[in-house]
Amino acid sequence: MLTRYRHILWDWNGTLFDDAWLCIDILNELLTRRGLPLLDSDRYQACFTFPVKHFYRAVGFDFAVHPFETLAAEFMAAYDVRRFACRLQPGAREVLDMLARRGAPQSILSAYEQSRLDEMVAHLGLHGVFQHQVGLSDYYSTGKVSAGQRLIAALGCDPATVVLIGDSLHDAEVADAIGAACLLIPCGHYSRARLLSHGAPVLSSLDALR
Repeated sequence: MLTRYRHILWDWNGTLFDDAWLCIDILNELLTRRGLPLLDSDRYQACFTFPVKHFYRAVGFDFAVHPFETLAAEFMAAYDVRRFACRLQPGAREVLDMLARRGAPQSILSAYEQSRLDEMVAHLGLHGVFQHQVGLSDYYSTGKVSAGQRLIAALGCDPATVVLIGDSLHDAEVADAIGAACLLIPCGHYSRARLLSHGAPVLSSLDALR
């Protein structure tokens, strides 16, 4: 399936890195402290979006009472403490190894803060797997279109020969913006039904890439 592409771009959170469960846990801690209704996985996947600020508003946070910047800092402090409990998605290492054996260039394009992205990639034993590891300069997860455009320019190849693999509609939007193909997998932060609304191919799991 991937042999037609000259470069593979991976989303990180939710696609390769299994952290949606942790995000739900921490958000429920924030909601509980403020007496707001809790999230289950279905509601989380139905509401999650980029910029993440819009998601926080959708699940009930009132920024006039609890500023987004304060909530984001509180979330990231808790996430930083617990992130090492997260693992790669089932099948992720096998797919990455398969592509490496084929000599297929791979990079990460993530909305995760850069230094934390680099740290987690190394922690999971993936140092040297990716040609580029591109994250953002802060933890507000505003989106990664600009970062994707810079990465495509750095790759120096026809965007039509690049595929972005992700778990969110934002990944599809980024692929559209940079002229790349897109494959979506409902293994993280978005439901399958929401991913199907875009029109990009939606696979059952990472194993479908093998």
